[in-house]
Parts: sequence; C-alpha cells; structure tokens
Amino acid sequence: MIENETIKHQLNHKSIRAFKDVSLSEEQLTTLLEVARHTSTSMFMQQFSIVHITDAKKRQAIQDVTALNYAGGNGDLFIFVLDLYRNQQIRQQSGNDDGRLHTTDIFFQALQDTVLAVQNTLNAAESMGLGGVILGKINDDPQKMVRLLNLPPLTLPVLGLQVGVPAQKPQLKPRLPLAFTTFENTYQTGFKATDLKAYDKVVRTYYDLRDANRRIDSFTHQINGKKLAKGWLKRDEIVTVLHQQGLALDFEGDGQGGAVD
Repeated sequence: MIENETIKHQLNHKSIRAFKDVSLSEEQLTTLLEVARHTSTSMFMQQFSIVHITDAKKRQAIQDVTALNYAGGNGDLFIFVLDLYRNQQIRQQSGNDDGRLHTTDIFFQALQDTVLAVQNTLNAAESMGLGGVILGKINDDPQKMVRLLNLPPLTLPVLGLQVGVPAQKPQLKPRLPLAFTTFENTYQTGFKATDLKAYDKVVRTYYDLRDANRRIDSFTHQINGKKLAKGWLKRDEIVTVLHQQGLALDFEGDGQGGAVD
C-alpha cells in the first residue's frame, strides 16, 4: 500500500472529543475556511456556507440540542449549511425565477457539496496537528437549529464540526474489512451476518480496552440495537423542515445534471 503524510493522517483518523481550552489562531481559522472553499462542487454551484459559532449562548444552545458536552465546548465550532438561498438570490436579482432550486436533484447536489466540505476541512485540521469531531447530532432538533442560526429559506444545517487542540489520544476504531464494503462492477448481495464474527471480536476488544466509556459491545449488536430500532425521534422532523425550507419540492420539468468539478 502506498504511504505518504496525507494518507497517514487519513488512515489514523480518530474523532477527538476532548480539546484544550484554546481557540484556533487567525491563521489556522483562515486556512481551514480556505480549504473548505476549495472543495469540489457539483456543477460549480458552490452550494454550502459555514457558520462559525463564537457566541457563548448559541454554543450552549447547540450543546443542548446535541446533548454532547464537547459540542460548543473547548475549541472552535462550525456549522456547515446546505445553501441554495444564495443562488436563488442571484437568479431573482437578475429577474429570473427559482428554476430547479426546489427539486430533490439540486438538494442532493447541495448536500454532497456540504458533506464534502466537512470532510475536506477535517482532513486539513488533522494535517495541522489539530483534532476534530463531526457532529451529526445537530439534527436532533432541526427546527431549533434553523431558528438558532436564523437561516433563510433554501438552507439547512447539515453537520457540525468541532475543531481544536486535542486533549486526548483515543485508540484507533476498527472499521469493517474491505471485503464487506468494496465490490467490483456490481454490488454483491450474498452477505451473511455470521461472516462478521471475526470483526465483532475485534470491535469487542476495542471497546474493552479503550480508555473512555468502557463497554463491551460488537458491531452487529449495535446494528441490532436501539440505534436502528423503530420509534419516533425529534430528528425525524427533518423531512418537514426540508419542505418548510423550500427544499426537495419536485416539479415537472427537464433538467440536466453535471459532473463534479
């Protein structure tokens, strides 16, 4: 396998959930934002924005939404926002209608832009000796997040990212072997859960030995547990919020997709 500094950082990615009480320098902050800005974008439409959360009350509110003490804690907090509002304004201020901005197709393109920017930014942070953790739990109350960030129509908070100087050295979490996640030409459906026994043993050992939140668990046990069990969560309001924000409202019409540039 080829190895260089970039790949070393990627293969050794560990989510950091404890940060030293220090904020990013202006140079670090600018670098991360510039990296995000240069992320690949579908059809060159650049359909995301970043909200850097520095207000203490808002950081606390986001911590309440996520129920994570490190979200909005030490370090810097960014919310990555799917943003079609900017392009809507460009069209409207030029005397055009919204075109295809309300379609599911364009929504997915904007979602892809936003997620790519999050990962790009995290990779850059780790290359600088910083640590970070992606915060999917900002979606635990999507309606509150929209209000908290004063988001206009055609926008949606997608992921948070907490970045800072690591105050912990967690162990490397074992991922599924390539044989279960990588196929050539066609998807292979002949999967048996029992084939994961060896991987489950590795995961149980990881949880048994890791420094924090000691528990004994396995991958298949988690998939069969409460994470995917039936039941309504407040984050299930996401479809309602999508439509309230004017997103993924399909209509009749032709459209052509484009390659990621």
